[in-house]
Amino acid sequence: MSKLIYFAIPWFFATMLLEAYLLRRAALAGRSDFIGYEKNDTRASLIMGTGNVIVSAGARVGQLALYLWIYQHRLFEIGTGPLAWVLLFFAEDFTYYWWHRASHEVRFMWAAHVNHHSSERFNLSTALRQSWTTPLTVPLFYFWLPLIGFHPMMIFTQIGISLLYQFWVHTELIRTVGPFEWILNTASHHRVHHGSNLEYLDRNHAGILIVWDRLFGTFEPERARVVYGLTHDIRTFDPIQIAFHEWRALAHDVRAAKTWKNKLRFVFLPPGFSPDKTTLTANEMRRAAGHTAHSTSTPGASPSFR
Repeated sequence: MSKLIYFAIPWFFATMLLEAYLLRRAALAGRSDFIGYEKNDTRASLIMGTGNVIVSAGARVGQLALYLWIYQHRLFEIGTGPLAWVLLFFAEDFTYYWWHRASHEVRFMWAAHVNHHSSERFNLSTALRQSWTTPLTVPLFYFWLPLIGFHPMMIFTQIGISLLYQFWVHTELIRTVGPFEWILNTASHHRVHHGSNLEYLDRNHAGILIVWDRLFGTFEPERARVVYGLTHDIRTFDPIQIAFHEWRALAHDVRAAKTWKNKLRFVFLPPGFSPDKTTLTANEMRRAAGHTAHSTSTPGASPSFR
């Protein structure tokens, strides 16, 4: 994790307090279209965020060593000048899109990412509800950046910039930013991403730029009111349950599968996959409901929470 995140922690808390105050005022004024904060939910999100910071700090040591070794065998001399930073901005954002999309469309990666979607509320504290295991999946996607010539410290800095940007999009207070909605990931786009509505599942995976979703068919505008959380909510504020419930469900399905082929399918196919169709992926659910499907990921009846 970039040091930028550590320096931003006081700002995170200050803006959360401001948001909570504004939401409280809205509630007192009779506004019923905001969900607001709930202390147990917020506490769970903060504990998850703290755990993520600790795990990320440890994982970064190994990741930095790996990336430095790869950088020694780089294919191109990109350098560290202004043009290199511009190129890295687009390369990192593109990589984030595919990592994030895979985190919804590959079940073992969803098991690591699902806790970020487990809150039934949507506010700035939700941005801090980060996984304790996604730091282990990130290197699977970002290794190509040092290979083509971006210095590892530049990569970590740009990842930090992307994460800082994504903090503000976790709010209901900002409804639209006008024409910037066409280019940037915004609060409206990210509310869709956190929706459990069928039409919103596995949409809007953007980091900073929404253009990747528009290009690759995973964009969905905010129309219907968003229902936050999972298709089968876990109904707990226990951080251990939040962090590992889907890993346990995945292990259960793998053990129960009768063939090695199905064991591997449970691991690598979208959440909700089942050989007998007792649970469905998001695409399968959309097809069944007559929706047009673009991406692949999903709900699951009991063991897999989507």
